[in-house]
Amino acid sequence: MDVSEIVVSITPKEASDKVEEEIVNGSISGTLIDRYHRSIGNIELIVLVLEKYYYRSGNRGSMTVTIDNFEGATKVHAAASGTAQGAIFRFDWGAGNSCINSVIDILEPYRVK
Repeated sequence: MDVSEIVVSITPKEASDKVEEEIVNGSISGTLIDRYHRSIGNIELIVLVLEKYYYRSGNRGSMTVTIDNFEGATKVHAAASGTAQGAIFRFDWGAGNSCINSVIDILEPYRVK
């Protein structure tokens, strides 16, 4: 399982819209499985569950992206799973890392240094 986190300067809604647009509409095999959104005032929590087919591993991988602004800034946490081949070995030919990097690349222009 590959995991990464990034803090961005845009709202959780804007961040989730950009990730969803690029991964679902910007690729042939990207699918939105679920979008969960909760808000209280200006505080938001958005969870995206995405699925994508990876040719290099020969299967579909899942990615969960959690976006919130609980501490003021917008934090994006992405975790990929299900990208490995076989029941015993967890070797995925880099598909999990590729999945996570796609989210980071989409939001890189908004990264808070």
